[in-house]
Amino acid sequence: MKCDCNGYLQDFQIVSVKVKLKRILMKNLSLIVNVVLAVAVIVLFVMVFDLKKSSGAKPDDVKVAHLPKEGKLPIAYVNIDSLLLNYKFAKESNEALIKKQESSRLTVNVQAQSLQKEMVDFQKKLQNNAFLSRERAEQEQIRIQKKQQDLQQLDQKLSQQLMQEQQKMSTRLRDTINKFMKDFNKGNKYQMIISNTSNDNVLYAAKAYDITNEVTKQLNERFDKK
Repeated sequence: MKCDCNGYLQDFQIVSVKVKLKRILMKNLSLIVNVVLAVAVIVLFVMVFDLKKSSGAKPDDVKVAHLPKEGKLPIAYVNIDSLLLNYKFAKESNEALIKKQESSRLTVNVQAQSLQKEMVDFQKKLQNNAFLSRERAEQEQIRIQKKQQDLQQLDQKLSQQLMQEQQKMSTRLRDTINKFMKDFNKGNKYQMIISNTSNDNVLYAAKAYDITNEVTKQLNERFDKK
């Protein structure tokens, strides 16, 4: 009876925190592009001459709206990859999750090695006719099979616990960032702040619209105060 623990255990893997968090924070590309274009159209529209034919307004009477003094649209973006790498709360949460994952793997591996040894011993006894009776051999086989099932259940339980912990961590991180962004923009400096991940949402934007460093710095300052 050979022990192939890899055949009994699922790969004990967990989806990367960063990838998961990125999926949560990523926006729909087409929706964002449409919204950005809509804002641009509005800005351009108010800048053109509003000639009202019915009132007979003269060109000299037309009021032209201007861009902000700094010459930028009230839009900014945050690079989520960079934010997750440098935000202290995200880093500590990820490290804590990795430690739990390693602990779970160790627990399963130790029991799997023990089970493998018992399987090898059982096989040797069968080959050497070491069992006093067929009934005794069958009892030992049932015991080992039960241990296999228990180990599989433990593996599944620990994997589920890790996934639940990851979801909780992702939710806390998302809520923390969302709450901060509301406070960050209390003065309504920006009409839109976009999350960008590996240029998935923003194909191109001038560096002046990137507020990642500013947001990360203030997030860490708030975290340090807690």
